[in-house]
Amino acid sequence: MKTILAPRLLEGVCPPLSEERRGALRFPFDAEAEVAPESSPGASISARVTQIGLYGCYLETPSPFPPQTPVIVKIFVPGAFFESKATVAHVTEAAGMGLSFRDMKPSYRIILRAWLMDAMQHEDPKAGWS
Repeated sequence: MKTILAPRLLEGVCPPLSEERRGALRFPFDAEAEVAPESSPGASISARVTQIGLYGCYLETPSPFPPQTPVIVKIFVPGAFFESKATVAHVTEAAGMGLSFRDMKPSYRIILRAWLMDAMQHEDPKAGWS
């Protein structure tokens, strides 16, 4: 399945699969997000989602949390909302962090899969959600 999707959607946007550090395909995405440590849900920071996949996402933020921090991430697009527990998988200092989703509720998994299905068919994964 990856070989069918990668050339059309990711050419020139994301590194080739051979350079991927993650095991799953991610798609370009642009959405507002909030992320907070599970231990302090009120201490959320704003971020921007730039990539998303079935198992995680990348958030641009000048204040990333340390690796292995358990967090709660919320992603907002017009007409849809997503939330999941996650773990900070990697950090780019003063630029962002990669999250690995975990303990996702079925209703949010449906939203995520719909976004990914849209990403396979459109340039804009959020098309049709407003």
